[in-house]
Amino acid sequence: MATYNGEKYIKQQIESILAQLSDDDEVIISDDSSTDNTIGIIKSFNDKRLKVFVNTHAKGPVGNFATALANASFDFIFLADQDDLWLEGKVKRHMELMQQFELVVSDAIVVTEDGTILFESFFKARNSGKGFFKNLKKNSYLGCCMSFRRSLLNKAFPFPKKLYMHDWWLGLVAEIEGNICFCEEKFLHYIRHTNNATQTLQTKLPLSKMIANRWGFIKALIILKIKGQF
Repeated sequence: MATYNGEKYIKQQIESILAQLSDDDEVIISDDSSTDNTIGIIKSFNDKRLKVFVNTHAKGPVGNFATALANASFDFIFLADQDDLWLEGKVKRHMELMQQFELVVSDAIVVTEDGTILFESFFKARNSGKGFFKNLKKNSYLGCCMSFRRSLLNKAFPFPKKLYMHDWWLGLVAEIEGNICFCEEKFLHYIRHTNNATQTLQTKLPLSKMIANRWGFIKALIILKIKGQF
């Protein structure tokens, strides 16, 4: 989990995650120098599974998640945002699917901060699904809905310089081998509010930026191929 000034939502999110974990699991949290009570709320749980680190990479979501991933120690990894809500059964179902797949993405219900449903299915709103060129054109790998094996992280990490979004990169790396599952079960309330770090389903980038992002992904994947990581 990556955090930054998330005091408004983080308590309910952590509660929804911890309820699904065993005593031997861990929640790695990288904080990007929050100035509110985010860290205080995390510490108030007094739970040994919560492990907080200060972001040592670039400021922003990509660098923050890079710090969290660098400190993760287990073989099966879930990404989590600070302001969503995990629904019952997420961990169990993802763990079942990760016995067969290297990366799993489950569907989500898109809601406002007061619980009003914007989209019953993120997958349908985004036209999510497998396909390298499909996802190079329009990303459907939503990090907060993803889990993956360490074998994928070993291929994709450390992240390339000037990476646009970490979840998009992980999805494209997984696409090279195609060992991916898009699970149509909904295991997340994907909460949209005015302070979201990213504006998925809303952002419109300039054409030059869109081209630069995608060309950057292609160059980074070519480098991994040359290095023999695929």
